Amino acid sequence: MILVLFIVLLLVIIIGLLSVYYVIMYNKYQEYIIRINESESKIDNNIREKFDLLGKAINVIRGTLDIEGDIFPDIIKLRSRKLSSFELNRKLAETMIEFDKVKNDNEKLLKSDTFKEIDEKLRNIEVDLDALQKYYNSIISKYNTLVRSFPSNIIAKISHYKLKNYFDGKDMNDDITNDFKL
Repeated sequence: MILVLFIVLLLVIIIGLLSVYYVIMYNKYQEYIIRINESESKIDNNIREKFDLLGKAINVIRGTLDIEGDIFPDIIKLRSRKLSSFELNRKLAETMIEFDKVKNDNEKLLKSDTFKEIDEKLRNIEVDLDALQKYYNSIISKYNTLVRSFPSNIIAKISHYKLKNYFDGKDMNDDITNDFKL
């Protein structure tokens, strides 16, 4: 009888410890998921603001330089396309190169207060985006470590948590190497 009570007590203790571990790890996953979602939201807002500022820059450049043709034609095309944040950011990076070229080739733009304000806001967004992307990727690394590591991978399987890609689109678990673009 005492042996049965001891076994039952031991099972209750083991189940209790496993339950506590599950709750702790589940909360850890939830913390990372919340941080990932907050970062994604901030990144999306910055990308959207960057997109809007580049759109405003088109009008300022046209007004200041009296240009008739298309300026940053990719910006116009992007309005109708559905892109991920990463793809949109990559396209906007290409437009930023064009923006810098136009700025450097036309000193008249540097006399426009509106243009200088847009340029400064774009530079600040670039700094913020860089910091947010590094933070996001560091959280993804920690999250993916939990998903892969034993025994936390058991909780991941139970809760249907999957590995996540880094912001720059890299999937470290596939054989595709062309996602490592500069």
